[in-house]
Amino acid sequence: MGPEPGELVVRISVGAQGLLLSASAEGHAGLAPSGSNIACAAVTVLLRTAYETLAQYDGVDLAGEAPAPGYMTFRVRRYAPEAAERLRGVGDFLLTGLSSIEREFPAKVRVILDSERRQ
Repeated sequence: MGPEPGELVVRISVGAQGLLLSASAEGHAGLAPSGSNIACAAVTVLLRTAYETLAQYDGVDLAGEAPAPGYMTFRVRRYAPEAAERLRGVGDFLLTGLSSIEREFPAKVRVILDSERRQ
């Protein structure tokens, strides 16, 4: 389901071992002009930092795009076994930050976790 007007929807997918598989954001949190909304800025910084961090790791192959304002996505295409802990760590960091933003701005940010993680 896409975002409601004034809502930013973030979707995070993690695999069975808790490894980050993909992330996307669509929409704009609130009615403030683009570029002046703290919730949107915080989500953007977290997603970009996660992407750029993963892109620096040997053995991690990513695909990502931000084709238009209000939309960005990335996914892990492949990873070497030795990169698994890093994928888990970046995913945990990202989910912690996004959950905090969602709690602070519940009417503006919605985080959806697609998880294959087995507890």
